[in-house]
Amino acid sequence: MSSFVFISDFFVEQVLGGGELNDYEIYKTFLQKGFNVNRINSHSFSKEQLKEENFYVISNFINLKKDVKDSLKNYKYIIYEHDHKYIRSRNPALYKDFLAPKEQIINHDFYKNAIAILCQSQFHADIIYKNLGLQNIINLSGNAWSIESLEFMRQISQTEKSDKISILDTKTSHKNTHGAIKYCIQKKQEYDLVSDNNYYSFLKKLGANKKFIFLPKTPETLSRICVEARMMNMSVVVNGLIGASKEEWYILKGEELINYMMQKREKIVDTIIGLFDE
Repeated sequence: MSSFVFISDFFVEQVLGGGELNDYEIYKTFLQKGFNVNRINSHSFSKEQLKEENFYVISNFINLKKDVKDSLKNYKYIIYEHDHKYIRSRNPALYKDFLAPKEQIINHDFYKNAIAILCQSQFHADIIYKNLGLQNIINLSGNAWSIESLEFMRQISQTEKSDKISILDTKTSHKNTHGAIKYCIQKKQEYDLVSDNNYYSFLKKLGANKKFIFLPKTPETLSRICVEARMMNMSVVVNGLIGASKEEWYILKGEELINYMMQKREKIVDTIIGLFDE
């Protein structure tokens, strides 16, 4: 029997990140549609486990062995790209017009041999095309959230908010918490540093204020947190590195954006199934 096999460095039970949350919702939606789905960490997957009848969804793959990547060209797989694993530095912003020098390009054949490279936004897709020049790039234009989390954000969107600014509190340098703090100090605006290991507690803290500021140093393929802030009826201050801010639907806010993302979760899965059907 054919199975969908999700391969990733980490799953949401191991790391609570935006990519992992998105992947889990895709996985759950596949299950709800009646498909047989397996999840395997990239570091423990070997080429001996490859089966011709299976369909492979490759998410984050830093820990995937080279011989597996080479062998996958003989099988049906897509790459669900969450960042910039085609560039050695992982940061297109280091280069003029986001175009990395040729010696920085890696995994070119792995991307080329995929049925499709699924991107989070047109901004993301354009950067990949600029560096790899491939025709199998598809813009999904969004992310997948659970129905429960979307309804939770719907409640927060209707609550009264403080005049303070929310800032993501993280030690990940390219998320640039320091830059956001500096911005608030210069503008003489009060701010809250937001972090929590519980996703719903994090959303509640984030959505308690009227505004969110995010000034990353690396191109954000979408920026799930910016979309979450807008779904919770917050104003969002960003720089030019946010993929979501360049999508047509980004003008939506609150319930309108929540309703849009309700539909998007199904469309993403249908797109993946359609690619393998072809």
